[in-house]
Amino acid sequence: MKKVYEDAHAALAGLVKDGMTVLAGGFGLCGIPSSLIRALRDTGATDLTCVSNNAGIDGEGLGLLLETQQISKMISSYVGENKLFAQQFLAGKLAVEFTPQGTLAERCRAGGAGIPAFFTKTGVGTQVAEGKEIRAFDGENYVMERGIFGDIALVHAWKGDTEGNLVYRKTARNFNPMMATASRMTIAEVEHLVEPGELDPDMIVTPGIYVKRIVHVPNHEKKIEQRTTRKRAAPAVPAAAGEEV
Repeated sequence: MKKVYEDAHAALAGLVKDGMTVLAGGFGLCGIPSSLIRALRDTGATDLTCVSNNAGIDGEGLGLLLETQQISKMISSYVGENKLFAQQFLAGKLAVEFTPQGTLAERCRAGGAGIPAFFTKTGVGTQVAEGKEIRAFDGENYVMERGIFGDIALVHAWKGDTEGNLVYRKTARNFNPMMATASRMTIAEVEHLVEPGELDPDMIVTPGIYVKRIVHVPNHEKKIEQRTTRKRAAPAVPAAAGEEV
C-alpha cells in the first residue's frame, strides 16, 4: 500500500467533504500540520468541526480556515491568541465547545482506544458540566465526557518512515500522538522521511498502522507564536583620549 504522496494537496485529494470533523495536532504554532492545514483550506470545504487545542493565530494554523469561514464549530481548550476567533464567536458565526486541556487530550485518546465515554472530576460544578451526566464514585462527583473520533486527523511529526511510523520531537509531540489514533483517516506530514528499518523501534511513538497517508515537508517553517527576548545591554562608551578610565 503506497502511503507517501507528492504533496499535501495530493494527500487530501478525494477525502475532504463539507461537514466533516477534522482533528489537528500541535500546541500553539508548535507541531501543527501547517502544510496540511493550508491544503485543507484550499479544498474549499465548509461547515467543518475542528478539534484542536487552539485555533492557531490570526493568519496561521487553523486561523487560515477562520479567515475563509470554513469552520462552523471548534472543540478547543485555549483560543486566546486569535482575535478573529473571538469576533466570529461573539457574532454568532462560530460555535465553540470549550474543553479543559487534559480532558481534551483524554477525549481524543479515548476515541482512538474505542472508549465512547469516561468520567472525570475536572469541570464538576462549573459550566463545563452543564447538560452532562454526573455520577458519584467513592463519595466524589464526576462528569461524563464523550470520546472524540473524527473523519480526518492531520498530524505533524519530526521523522517518519514510508510505512507511517512516526517520531515526534519535544513539545511538538503535544496532541499529535492521540489525535493520530482518533480518526478514520490519519494523514501525517513529516520533516524527515526515511525507509523502513531506519527508525529506532524504541523511538517510534505512533505505529504506522494508524497512518494512511504521508507527506514529506523537508523545509517546514517553524514560526514563533510569542517571541520573548531580553533587552540588549547598552554598549559601553569608549573613553576619549586623555580621560581617566
